[in-house]
Amino acid sequence: MRDLRKERGFSQESFAAHCGLDRTYVGGIERGERNLALKNIGIIAKALGLTMSQLLEGVDTEREDS
Repeated sequence: MRDLRKERGFSQESFAAHCGLDRTYVGGIERGERNLALKNIGIIAKALGLTMSQLLEGVDTEREDS
């Protein structure tokens, strides 16, 4: 998400404001510290100009500690 956000010219703070989310929440997502609700995935995808499927493309569904 960080790379997509930067490609579109958003700072973390401006992207969070654009999405209506808190900057610390967006930072936590980018660091892999937060789990996202489906609703927030939709909000972020829309803000990036993507579908949810496009945003999640290539995301590994297996947990790292499995």
